[in-house]
Amino acid sequence: MKPDMFRHPVSIFVGLGFPAEVRSAMDAYRHLVEWPTSLRDAVHSVALQACRAALRGEIEAETARGLFAAFAEKHDLLAPESNVIAASRLRGDRDPHVR
Repeated sequence: MKPDMFRHPVSIFVGLGFPAEVRSAMDAYRHLVEWPTSLRDAVHSVALQACRAALRGEIEAETARGLFAAFAEKHDLLAPESNVIAASRLRGDRDPHVR
């Protein structure tokens, strides 16, 4: 396993609400670099710095993952993990957004 890989991906919404799995500090870094400049804040800055540090081997990838997940949560980007969605479908739960 590459040193920048996360143990568990962070599921986020991208584009028009499509889920994507961020699996490494490099993936997280790419998402953060593409974040609109006008929407960047302190949480974005900390997550970006952490991803850079993880890519240089200065901190653990899991530390960067936690900070990226905090950024995603603050900006309402977190998506349910695919195994959670599959389990809810097996139970017969309905998506509250679907009529």
